[in-house]
Amino acid sequence: MNKFLLTPLFFILAILTTSGQENDSIPKAKDSLDLELKEEGIVVQDIMVEKKKEINPLAPSKAAFYSAVLPGLGQVYNKRYWKVPIVYAALGVGVYAYKYNDDYYKRFRTAYKRRLAGFTDDEFYDINGDNVEGADPDLDSDDLEYQQENYQRDRDLSLVLTIAMYALNIIDANVDAHLKQFNVDEDLSLDVHPYLNLNPVTSDPNYGLAFTIKF
Repeated sequence: MNKFLLTPLFFILAILTTSGQENDSIPKAKDSLDLELKEEGIVVQDIMVEKKKEINPLAPSKAAFYSAVLPGLGQVYNKRYWKVPIVYAALGVGVYAYKYNDDYYKRFRTAYKRRLAGFTDDEFYDINGDNVEGADPDLDSDDLEYQQENYQRDRDLSLVLTIAMYALNIIDANVDAHLKQFNVDEDLSLDVHPYLNLNPVTSDPNYGLAFTIKF
């Protein structure tokens, strides 16, 4: 058992050691080159080059697909976790409004159909239960028809808004994934300053402008 465990460990150690030796050889070669240049009177300054963030062209499509499968998942993929509660709050309000209006629409429609059939036992005929026998209903047929159409319109509008929120969730994930790949670093800057020195051979002045772009 120990033999099988130690073998891969030695293998990994060998790889790490080799990598370390290769990395160590680079500074030594660079140091010797710097020493030779310094003997010639040339000073070499180190320039740190920041590695550019790789662009993933499929990231926006993935984010949109994830949000289409499960709302908010694209925002999680983009690491915009704070948007997930907003997505579900918007969709939740839309679904609740649809269910609320649909419930009242069905109640008024049922009462309206029974009223047209000659029945007087619906819930809107005597809402408070204090009407005397033979009295007019609290809501007549015209009122029931109006309320039915009103709640139907609000129900359909709620459905449209819920679908719009769902689509907006997909669009937001796609656009956000696009914007994340742009360089909007606060360190982005442009410096301009004059440049002047003397030629060591001819003693003639060299002058101009130096542009420094930091990104």
